[in-house]
Amino acid sequence: MPRQYPFEFAKTRVQLRHERGVPTPRNPFLVVGQVFREEGVRALYKGCTTLIVGSIGKDGIRFLSFDTIKNAFKDPETGTLTPVRNMLAGMSAGLVASIFAVTPTERIKTALIDDARTERRFRSPVHAVRVIYKEDGLIKGIYRGFAGNTLKQASATAFRMGTYNILKDFENTHNITQNTATNFANGAVAGTVTTYTTMPFDTIKTRSQSAKGASTIEAFNSIMKDGGIKGFWRGTTMRLGRTIFSGGILFTVYEQVAAILNPMFGR
Repeated sequence: MPRQYPFEFAKTRVQLRHERGVPTPRNPFLVVGQVFREEGVRALYKGCTTLIVGSIGKDGIRFLSFDTIKNAFKDPETGTLTPVRNMLAGMSAGLVASIFAVTPTERIKTALIDDARTERRFRSPVHAVRVIYKEDGLIKGIYRGFAGNTLKQASATAFRMGTYNILKDFENTHNITQNTATNFANGAVAGTVTTYTTMPFDTIKTRSQSAKGASTIEAFNSIMKDGGIKGFWRGTTMRLGRTIFSGGILFTVYEQVAAILNPMFGR
């Protein structure tokens, strides 16, 4: 996660609305170079701690809830899920993750990255939480961007978990051996599909959760004004750099852990 974070940092910077007097390159690779030259390597990790905390909670909640929902949706005879049920199980898991982990941690991470290029009011993640809560409260402050975040998480989990399980079911029916290489490849493909299909929600979420904050409609309108339809896919390259590898690693680890825990729970 720390090694991949500059990708996330640059993606977020590119998606944020450009401020007058604060030139920001549209190319995420140039963003990394500019920040490194002007602010040093530490600046590229602004908000990293918050993302790590959120990712641990998100993945734990997402996999636990997805497995529970998936088992309820399974065909009793074949033990598999249809593509539609796979997607529905993923969407449900994404909703749960957004409520309990993703929205508040993404709000703080995005606000820290945005604030670092302008006012620099926030001294740390904890200080950012205190300031945002004091000024705007829990719902309008910490949970700002909930709609965009939930749309992103529900669709991302649906496509990621759905794609992975569709590939896995296809391989099982064709007697393709499940091993580390297969799991990693399936996870990487799932990450790629997820990135392209959910990028608009990610961009809206980022605009909504900037330091100043914005409603979902305001974020949508500002993206259309700044970049048109293409603006919704701004930062895709950097996000791909993270999701392809993280998807492969995540599902590989998941299968290893599931192989150990499932017998303990009689699955």
